[in-house]
Amino acid sequence: MIYATLKTVHVLSIIVWIGGMVFAHFFLRPALAQIEPPVRLRLMHDVLGRFFRAVLIAALLTLASGVWMLGRVAREVVQSGGSFDMPLSWTIMATLGVVMVAIFLHIRFALYKRFSRAVAASEWAAGGAAMAQIRTWVSINLGLGVLILLVTLMPWTS
Repeated sequence: MIYATLKTVHVLSIIVWIGGMVFAHFFLRPALAQIEPPVRLRLMHDVLGRFFRAVLIAALLTLASGVWMLGRVAREVVQSGGSFDMPLSWTIMATLGVVMVAIFLHIRFALYKRFSRAVAASEWAAGGAAMAQIRTWVSINLGLGVLILLVTLMPWTS
């Protein structure tokens, strides 16, 4: 029961994170492109602030549940007399997941901080430059997230 609960938390956290990146990148950002920079950047600042709080929780839940599930499977295999060899797809998922979290932490605590300072000072050119950097790193994280999904869910990796 606990394994199923943690797997559900793991998957729902990933849905929030990847789904939010898709929404912001492909739907929100293009829709806001026609709005004047001060309004657009303030709105993006508010939206990203809320989203990044949710992603911080989602990332921590994803890491914690993933580590717990891996540990439980490894322990059960060893306790039954076997030798645990983590599948390649799990290794890729775990490694790229940690990379995604590191990228997110850079976005949240370096780039978003720079973006916040620019918006607070009404420095729209600096805010636009910071937003472009955030967009680039979000694109990279989105690509990694999709790659993880392909590696772990496609039948050729089983």
